Amino acid sequence: MGIVILDRHERINTSEIQARLEKATKNGNGAGVGTLFPREQIDEFIDMMQVYEGAMYEISTKLEVLDSEFHVHFSHDPIHHMERRLKSVNSILGKLQRRKLPLSTEAIRDNLFDVAGIRVICNYRDDVYSVANYLSSQSDIQVLRVKDYIKNPKPNGYRSLHVIYAVPVFLSTGEHYTPVEVQFRTIAMDYWASLEHALRYKSDLPDAKFSEHSQTLLDCARSLQNIETQMQNIHRDINGAPQQEEAPTSQAFDPKQ
Repeated sequence: MGIVILDRHERINTSEIQARLEKATKNGNGAGVGTLFPREQIDEFIDMMQVYEGAMYEISTKLEVLDSEFHVHFSHDPIHHMERRLKSVNSILGKLQRRKLPLSTEAIRDNLFDVAGIRVICNYRDDVYSVANYLSSQSDIQVLRVKDYIKNPKPNGYRSLHVIYAVPVFLSTGEHYTPVEVQFRTIAMDYWASLEHALRYKSDLPDAKFSEHSQTLLDCARSLQNIETQMQNIHRDINGAPQQEEAPTSQAFDPKQ
């Protein structure tokens, strides 16, 4: 049985992208700033987004193959499901503005490494590190940045392994190494993160109630971590899949190559 893959975006629609960018050339990026996206770069932006989409599908295909290999060799599927998404035009332009960067395709390529993103939901913590490391060891992939929030959770309790990979996308002009952000987490980590995100971004609670729920979620994060450790130990006893506890290491990368 193949991995369930959820796409959190629609396939590239060049007409829609062009319309949104043309609006930005007239009205700014929608955030109250007069800086405009260069009209002469609209076609380049569309081409660039197609490359990001291609890189995202390259990585997800590699992950599917790895999951199948685990199934054959260990009778174990480490990946429960995956979610893919491309940042929207408004999100990209808004992030450039917040970071006080120029609105240009060059600024996007040189500074934004999460335009394409994949969330990999694994069954156990060992699976997170095993899949991340096996993917990182492939000869045509570069590891640009690693943030291990599993070993070093955020103050609010958030846990996940974030890795930015660069993967080649082959075009008529040659190969273009393109970054894709991959977030690896367990089912429990994802369950917790979804609720915390809803609390932080999708609720209109009084401050006292928000603080109460935040503290409860922090307590839940600690409890889930203990439960996961116990379940991981049981899994190790009954399953011969690889056991890993270390995140990949990053490498040097030139975004202009």
